[in-house]
Amino acid sequence: MSRRRPVGLLDTCVIIDLELQPREGLPLDGRISTVSVSELMLGVHIANSAAERSLRVTRLISVGANFYPLPFDDRAANAFNTLAGLTVAVGRNPKPRKNDLMIAATAVANGMPLYTANVDDFKGLESMLEVIEVRPV
Repeated sequence: MSRRRPVGLLDTCVIIDLELQPREGLPLDGRISTVSVSELMLGVHIANSAAERSLRVTRLISVGANFYPLPFDDRAANAFNTLAGLTVAVGRNPKPRKNDLMIAATAVANGMPLYTANVDDFKGLESMLEVIEVRPV
């Protein structure tokens, strides 16, 4: 049986499928980044149908009611710079990964692991960021 962490930052993909996540695979106190909130807001605008838009608005309202987002502040900006450098050092382009790197930087700046279903998005950052894989049921 795995021991649940007290706190951790949830990646946007985890937030989107939160109801499908096994609770034992998540931190006791899940936090989110303002970057994830922005991604969820963008998702509302690019939905392909009224039904999908409604689902995304409902999710966004739920996130707003249940989480207080951690800001992308000066500490996160400094961590982002270092994470971007690590990304370049392993031969990857940080530009298309900027949102992922900003979320990762928020986790680093707040001293917490990042919970994600997309661990490959964070390859090369292991020296600064603890990534915990989450798999929906």
